[in-house]
Amino acid sequence: MSRGHREPSQRQLRVGEELRHAIAAILERDDIRDPDVAGRAITVTEVSVSPDLSHATVFVVPLGGGDSQALIKGLKRVRSYIRHALASMVQLRVVPDLVFAPDVSFERSSRIEALLNSPLVRRDLEQSDPPEPNPSDG
Repeated sequence: MSRGHREPSQRQLRVGEELRHAIAAILERDDIRDPDVAGRAITVTEVSVSPDLSHATVFVVPLGGGDSQALIKGLKRVRSYIRHALASMVQLRVVPDLVFAPDVSFERSSRIEALLNSPLVRRDLEQSDPPEPNPSDG
């Protein structure tokens, strides 16, 4: 049997979204005393949950930019505090183990957008457009 990539189930998506909201609320309360996390506006963009719901990857980005690596290190240090706070906020038998990762999708989409708008690519796209069909060529 192949262990290929599967789409997440509805349950994984639902639990991930519930965890995303709860983690965002925990970070918004500003109870965390870690210097790399305290007082920072953090956006939780996605929470990806494993099929058995035992592990969750939390994708975050510092609002307004900034050093995401320091933020990730700080969040790793306060992971147990966040898990403990999650236990009282979500109705799960076991709160998943949390892994924090920077969300690079915004940077990636900006880079792709810039490439598509560059003059060289625009010129190549215009040259590769097929000619319009002539209605008189019936």
